Amino acid sequence: VKINPERNMARRNGLVFLVLLLMFFLALSVVFPIDKGILGQRGMRLGLDLQGGIHVVYRADLSSAKPGTENEIMEGVIAVLSNRVNPLGVTEPVIYRQGDDRIVVDLPGLTITDKEKDGLSRVALLEFGELIAANETDNATVKWENVFGKWKSATGIIDGEEQELTSRYFKENTFVARDQMGGIRLVFEWDGEGSQLSEQITSRLIGQRLGIFEGDTTLLGDDGRPIAPTVQAVIAERGEITGLSLQAATQLARQLNAGRLPVPLEIIRDQTVSPILGSDFVGKGVTAGLIGVAIVMLFMMSYYRIPGVLASLALIFYAVLNLVLFKLVPVTLTLAGLAGFIVSFGIAVDANVLIFERMKEELIVGRTLGGAIEAGFRRAWSAIWVSNVTTFIVCIILVWLGSIFSAAVQGFGVTLFIGVAVSMFTAVLVTRTLLRLFVGTALARQLRLFSPHLGGK
Repeated sequence: VKINPERNMARRNGLVFLVLLLMFFLALSVVFPIDKGILGQRGMRLGLDLQGGIHVVYRADLSSAKPGTENEIMEGVIAVLSNRVNPLGVTEPVIYRQGDDRIVVDLPGLTITDKEKDGLSRVALLEFGELIAANETDNATVKWENVFGKWKSATGIIDGEEQELTSRYFKENTFVARDQMGGIRLVFEWDGEGSQLSEQITSRLIGQRLGIFEGDTTLLGDDGRPIAPTVQAVIAERGEITGLSLQAATQLARQLNAGRLPVPLEIIRDQTVSPILGSDFVGKGVTAGLIGVAIVMLFMMSYYRIPGVLASLALIFYAVLNLVLFKLVPVTLTLAGLAGFIVSFGIAVDANVLIFERMKEELIVGRTLGGAIEAGFRRAWSAIWVSNVTTFIVCIILVWLGSIFSAAVQGFGVTLFIGVAVSMFTAVLVTRTLLRLFVGTALARQLRLFSPHLGGK
């Protein structure tokens, strides 16, 4: 039995074509609609310059950090900020380190108050204090002062050492509840050491006030008065704070559960990007990209004829695959990232140009269409590989520099890197598969449809 290699190749190519066609329609179902997608259920992640929102840069005070612990501290800050941002309702916050001591927080599509911005950076450490008695005023260190008098830190003894009672002994299960009269209660639970301190302190302060402070300021109730409840009984494992408004109690509970910042943060840059400006960027960017891609396609079709048409189809496949990756990775698409995406179209076409020029040379020397296709791809591959590798290296450098200096540079590098990787796939596999469909057909004998330099051949 004789095996026809051309028929086997055509069968394999037909199977590959069906797989690519299935992949294309599956990708379309993920990409459209852009805001969620049928399968992905994830909207395109847009940056501040496209969607609008809040851009805040914090500087961490590392002056008291032990040498060698800076990286660990900054990672802890990012983790706490992430936990604090999530309750604000931001679905896709972007929080990253910039340089040695800066943290960038991008909250796309959100408007928050100055108080909420400050709240993100607060250490959120509650401290408990006891009033300084009149007979110990001269010997005690005054830490706070309000309408009730002068206060010092409430302390107890743990393992022979004096410890201050603070919310760092809270378990991360603080919640807000209402009492039978509808009053707001902030309910908290002590860990093991906190229980020992609380039991010691409340045992000696029965009938006296226990003040609650946040940093250097007194924690105020809904009526504007300092919160300093009178201790009625010994508190060992669980306690509650009353007098707060629902909003203040909820915000405080979220911060306490999110963890305590290891170092103080200072806002050094605060920018609000209008969503109107962002949508204008999107419209102009998409229009510019479509015009550019249309011109590239028209050139390819007019110069390379049928291969140009097939390359244009491969470009459409290329664009859809890129958008799928942007949604599923996910990639935060900024104006700079959109520019990188558009630039990658030129690189994708460049690979096709190399292949078609090699095909043209093979056709001119008399090869058949099938032979010219295989030889053209084989001879162009080394040039495609080397040029793309050098682009990959540049993209990696851009991403690295962007992580230090500018998110825009990083976004450009990421989208360009993805674009170049996908372009290798579409140029080598998709375009090749589409060209192979013409081998053995009547059109294969019309070589002028595959190269304008072959005249009437």
